[in-house]
Amino acid sequence: MSSEPTERIPAALRTEALEQLLTERGLVDPTAMDKFITNYETNVGPLNGAKVVAKAWTDPEYRERLLTDGTAAIKELGFTGSQGEHIVVVENTATTHNVIVCTLCSCYPWPVLGLPPSWYKDPAYRARVVKEPRAVLAEMGLELADDVRITVRDSSSEVRWLVLPQRPAGTENLDEDALIPLVTRDAMVGVAKVAAP
Repeated sequence: MSSEPTERIPAALRTEALEQLLTERGLVDPTAMDKFITNYETNVGPLNGAKVVAKAWTDPEYRERLLTDGTAAIKELGFTGSQGEHIVVVENTATTHNVIVCTLCSCYPWPVLGLPPSWYKDPAYRARVVKEPRAVLAEMGLELADDVRITVRDSSSEVRWLVLPQRPAGTENLDEDALIPLVTRDAMVGVAKVAAP
């Protein structure tokens, strides 16, 4: 007979309880854990991806290599590791828009995007973006013209996807370093566009 509760405790509370238990037993240093999480959320991931995008925007030969073999081109910049063994890069254009999802769990290219945001792991996003991508994108603040074709890319343990967003108009004179801060994680997942400065 199972003694499993009928209602699950929210994930945030379970995570907090687990961290507290591990800390009390001396298995985890919360300060080190916070630094690790912050590093992946803000430094390692999205910043790496932004560097990849900015290089592709300013170097046509690199862009071609990136779209031909994303994993190898990303590795050229030193970004490798767990969850980045096979990354395919797709380009958003004026007529084609790609958006990324993992319908089974939350497969995500950590070396270039860091930790996945909570909405990416949410069952509602995972189910709805496949069925009604235009509506989901609109709810997230991205309105696309009716003539823009939307392709939903499903990440898996074998392949993780990265979007090369459109370079915004008015940035033609900006160099790679100036472009990096414009590129957001959401644009590289395909739920936003890169805004001009």
